[in-house]
Amino acid sequence: MMRIQRAAGAVVGSAVGDALGGPFEFGPPGAFSARFPEPGAGGEMCGGGGWDPGEATDDTQMAVLVAEFLLERGGLDLPDVFARFQRWAASEPKDIGLQTEDVLTNGMPWDLAAAIHFQVNQRAAGNGSLMRASSSAVHFAAAGQAATMDAARRIAALTHGDRAAWEGTAIFHELIRLTLEDTDPLTAIPDVLALVHPDHRGRYATVLAPAWHPDQATEFNGAVWPCLGSAVWALRTTTSFEDAIRAAIDLGGDTDTVAAVTGGLAGAYYGLDAIPARWTRPLHVPLPGSDGRVLHLTDLLHLAHRLAEGLSTRQA
Repeated sequence: MMRIQRAAGAVVGSAVGDALGGPFEFGPPGAFSARFPEPGAGGEMCGGGGWDPGEATDDTQMAVLVAEFLLERGGLDLPDVFARFQRWAASEPKDIGLQTEDVLTNGMPWDLAAAIHFQVNQRAAGNGSLMRASSSAVHFAAAGQAATMDAARRIAALTHGDRAAWEGTAIFHELIRLTLEDTDPLTAIPDVLALVHPDHRGRYATVLAPAWHPDQATEFNGAVWPCLGSAVWALRTTTSFEDAIRAAIDLGGDTDTVAAVTGGLAGAYYGLDAIPARWTRPLHVPLPGSDGRVLHLTDLLHLAHRLAEGLSTRQA
């Protein structure tokens, strides 16, 4: 499979999972299949819970912010991306994670806001840095293992002071990189775990183990490690993009983010063509604070192609 098909699959797949999962957020397990019992019958981009049919949530909005920052700046200017996050948070998006909102609105400098939040609350391992990582994972993949994992940690640390969130995002980046290189990410997990900070390696080894099931999670899947573990479980236990997304949403809980992370992994694994057209046609990403701009499939594909090629606005 061509690399660009995998890269586009990761970006679009994450957005599709997000839009499908949004209406079921915080609902019970099995709600998606109860409403849509026959795979392939259609109607799944149903909207609800404040979301229009096909509308992506804050997960994809932040992924787009990261993508556009990387393409415009051509490098990792952390104060710049933090400022973009702040402007977005101030524009009253429909949804924003409580932790992310506090960090972006507490008035602290970019290099202290997340750390101070963690010091005060002692809990900052939400999945908010993982949910937005599909675009940065595609962009940094060509730079190699060390560079992509370092970039993941640094972008995650802008909003999440707990290193657990950095490590989970770094694992996701590396799994995407390997998949774009036509390496099976599931068989590579032991090698990836060896690159995780020792203080967090055991926790991730547990949730990424072949025998692990999301029912064994000791925390809500809004936390970074069960979220990533659930996404890998969904990929491992199914045989198609569609089935992986269904499995992820049927877990209940933080369905938009679990499905977004699953969609990024499964999209890279199966490629763009494996994503059903009935899911990509209504897909759209409103961008609060951008004078009403809304991205559709063609826009996401354009972003994915440029991210994969490493093009900045100055080069294009």
